[in-house]
Amino acid sequence: MITSLIPARLRCEGLTDPLGIDVVRPRLTWIVESGERGQRQTAFRVLVSDRRDALERGIGTLWDSGRAHSDETAAIYGGPPLSSRQRCSWTVQVWDKDGGASAQSAIAAWTMGLLAPADWQAQWIGYDAPYDALARSGHVAITANAERGEEPSAGERFEPVLAPCPYFRKTFTCRTAVRATLYASALGLYEIEINGTRVGDALLKPGWSDYRHRVYYQTCDVTGLLREGENAIGAILADGWYAGYLGHRGKRGYYGVAPRLIAQLEIECADGSVITIGTDPTWKAATGPHLEADLLMGETYDARRAMPGWSSPGHDDSAWARVTVAEGVTVRLRGMLHAPIRKTGEIRPVRSWSPRAGCHVFDMGQNFAGWVRLKVDGAPGTRIVIRFGERLDRDGTVYRANLRGARATDTYVCAGRVDEWEPRFTYHGFQYVEMTGYPGTPGLDAVTGVVAHSAAPMAGEFECSAALLNTLHRNIVWTQRANFVDVPTDCPQRDERLGWLGDAQIFARTATSTMDVEAFFAKWLVDVADAQSDDGVYPEVAPRWPEAGAGTPGWADAGIICPWVHYTVYGDRRIIEAHYDAMKRWVEYVSRANPDHLWTRHTGANFGDWLAIDDGTPKSVLATAYFARSAALLARMARIIEKREDAARYERLLEGITAAFNRAYVSADGRVAGETQTCYAIALHFDLLPESLRHAAAARLHDAIAARDDHLSTGFHGTACLLPALSATGRLDTAYRLLMTETFPSWGYSIRHGATSLWERWDSWTEEHGFQDPRMNSFCHYAFGSVGEWLVSTVAGIDTDGPGFKRIIIQPRPGGGLTWARARYDSVKGPIATHWSIEDGAFLLDVTIPANTTARIFLPARDAESVSEAGRPVREVEEVEVTAIENGSLVLRVGSGTYRFRVRT
Repeated sequence: MITSLIPARLRCEGLTDPLGIDVVRPRLTWIVESGERGQRQTAFRVLVSDRRDALERGIGTLWDSGRAHSDETAAIYGGPPLSSRQRCSWTVQVWDKDGGASAQSAIAAWTMGLLAPADWQAQWIGYDAPYDALARSGHVAITANAERGEEPSAGERFEPVLAPCPYFRKTFTCRTAVRATLYASALGLYEIEINGTRVGDALLKPGWSDYRHRVYYQTCDVTGLLREGENAIGAILADGWYAGYLGHRGKRGYYGVAPRLIAQLEIECADGSVITIGTDPTWKAATGPHLEADLLMGETYDARRAMPGWSSPGHDDSAWARVTVAEGVTVRLRGMLHAPIRKTGEIRPVRSWSPRAGCHVFDMGQNFAGWVRLKVDGAPGTRIVIRFGERLDRDGTVYRANLRGARATDTYVCAGRVDEWEPRFTYHGFQYVEMTGYPGTPGLDAVTGVVAHSAAPMAGEFECSAALLNTLHRNIVWTQRANFVDVPTDCPQRDERLGWLGDAQIFARTATSTMDVEAFFAKWLVDVADAQSDDGVYPEVAPRWPEAGAGTPGWADAGIICPWVHYTVYGDRRIIEAHYDAMKRWVEYVSRANPDHLWTRHTGANFGDWLAIDDGTPKSVLATAYFARSAALLARMARIIEKREDAARYERLLEGITAAFNRAYVSADGRVAGETQTCYAIALHFDLLPESLRHAAAARLHDAIAARDDHLSTGFHGTACLLPALSATGRLDTAYRLLMTETFPSWGYSIRHGATSLWERWDSWTEEHGFQDPRMNSFCHYAFGSVGEWLVSTVAGIDTDGPGFKRIIIQPRPGGGLTWARARYDSVKGPIATHWSIEDGAFLLDVTIPANTTARIFLPARDAESVSEAGRPVREVEEVEVTAIENGSLVLRVGSGTYRFRVRT
């Protein structure tokens, strides 16, 4: 029987055709597609083979799952143990609800990496001469404040001392290559070239991890770069996160003083032999045109020192030095299982001007992370200095005080020809570019913005009838892109750029609605676990930065909240299993320190509701609310992985915390101690109040907002809870008023004043006071973008009903004068879309539900008689089940497909 059900979007460990994984029992996933309503999968068969030709004949030489009767679109590889370097191809076949079988899917693939330390024949190498000179200079802490262990003050003279980038090369002879695979990594940043051609398009490799525990290596197929006879391989190293400036203390070299490289090229020849070229003492090293390269400080490149052909055979390397072989490097090399940083777009400037002679400013029209590509025709030695900033000063120059100690400056020295140049080992957060030293007057084509970030696929769209909300959502997406640079950072521009846990957990659910961050967050949660202390305390930032603290309420709790969000959105319980023991240690630590169930002791830095506006939320209220939240989520996750005794224990703990919270902070009339918007929002959203007091507390929340003339006062944590608490307690109108406000403080205020990204503070800039304190004032910070989740789940009405969008909730809730809204989300089960409008007194809703899922659709109707689907009374539509009236909405249950509902209002 032929079916319309088609398997598609095959992935291994959340990635498409990954190379070099080190998961020995990888998770294979797919979606199913069908143009037929209500279609679903009832069985599947996965074939895995180490020979593609066998797979094409329907033979799984490694694993044949057989016909598994299941609607799950995921399978854990169940064949014999996989070995290093193994190449695996796989397909899936599915059966539909009527027993019809699909054809085999298109073939997908993955390769195994180097699974054991003994697989690495290469050695860690470096070139220490430039770093020895740096060490002799004594420049580690390079500002007066940094010498005292303090942050650099705004305007403090900051002169970083940086070493030139080491270059490496080796020549070798190769017979005809059938296949060539490069495994490479660095302590620092690296790029590799073979025979003059750059390997791959990933940037800032290998990314950032806690180098005390692990560093990731990349695997590339380089067969097409080799030739018979003489070949050459070359590499460039830069300091990166490992040895460069990191954080806001004005210091470099937190993990190590000098960068290191490891690379192993394995060439399978036509005669069956294997040639291995690894980094070892036979490699040569030198310095070249990269005079400086640092993530925070920028890059200096002298084109006069370029070495044509340096990574090709025949280059004269007789003056090159011997490399240093690094002894005692024990860091674990792990295969990379997340999307690398890549260029994802280009931006042309929209205008330029000269605020003073010789100074040229370009407005890129968008605040983003990346750099610019320079085009110039200059005499030899012409020095062009490019500085970056997010805003403009009153005199039309670029505002840079908020960068603190980050120099954020790229310099190019001309070689005397028409050149195009862009940096390779730095990035900046900026909208404005200031250039000096350019010969003549540059046109708009002198610079091109290059957008770069972790290249996770985009997964969501949102648009509505309000231009303000469209800009808000666009700003959220741009801010996320600018800050998802291998880890979820707080800002891309100043001398910080750290993976703050509190910011990430607040934003995590929104992040999943805009990008496919399954692999991104899985990697970062490993960073979080690596940074956990032996007694269970989660850090404030991950990867670990030694200057940051730990155990802070709302920040450390990300160790529990983020795995829960990941499981909720992607449905993979392995994330819970992998982090369960660490999560337990954290909750037990807080519980031991606070036997009365009020989190008042061992609170770390205790930041409270960070950056609230004149709002005195008691820190103990916020802390105890998060204690309850962590206990509640841990109890749920224990149930999911069948830890029943643990689940019962943490359910009792939650009861104790909730009771203590109400005794200490909640009065009989529904007042919550502090009586701030955040106090009420978090108590309601975290479900800490008895049902008998929820109405009263919701009314007090409404009153607290009304007392501020319908403006919010919440900080990071309160803002994430505010609109959900209002809409859940019958105050949808208030939620929309806050959302649509354009006066200070509000999301709309920054947009009205030209923001193209989210600001760190509500008052980062105001008409009355200008710029806020430059010591902490980013114009690209995603925390207040937590509202993005509400735009998708409430305005557009798309949410999951349980883990992984197997069951879907469609419940758009119009308001705020909106006349239409639409959204699309590419879930792990397939694309979900809604488009509602109000026309001629009727509510219209178009819905797309992916195959193999079901949805509950909530319509603003009091009875089924007022609802039609594609022109037919809804009760006559076979694929639609009318189930109930809930809270004034008609609830329908549907299977997959596309539907058009009309509600007479």
